[in-house]
Amino acid sequence: MLRLSKKADYALMAMAHLALKPGSASAREIAEEYEIPTELMAKVLQRLARQGLLTSQQGARGGYMLARTATGISVADVIQAIDGPVTVTACSAHGDRCGQFAKCNVRDPLWRISDIIVSALSKTMVSELAPDVSPEPGAVPVRIVPAPVRA
Repeated sequence: MLRLSKKADYALMAMAHLALKPGSASAREIAEEYEIPTELMAKVLQRLARQGLLTSQQGARGGYMLARTATGISVADVIQAIDGPVTVTACSAHGDRCGQFAKCNVRDPLWRISDIIVSALSKTMVSELAPDVSPEPGAVPVRIVPAPVRA
């Protein structure tokens, strides 16, 4: 099963929150809004800031803001900032070859699936997680259409 880490979930929630909020928000404010431990939210926001997705200001009026517009930050950007590259199989995470590498008949199809997932995440913007965000003039909304299920 493909699953995002809790930190990636929290990061996406925080990014959607910041996309909806003019100005900045503190880690405490975001944590309280979503009933997430403040320390954990602070660590997530710090990592997003280190990766250039958020900016932070110290002081009484400090807090975090999106470093770019919500239409300019993809879901893939956020997930990769927290969890690293999105992978489906262990062999796609590293260049290491496993004992079955030469005989593996599922590796290439799974790599193609991974590419499709990463592409979909890259085309989905934080603004789509926060539907009340007004699109930028001339922006074309991106919609993900599920692939047909094959029997």
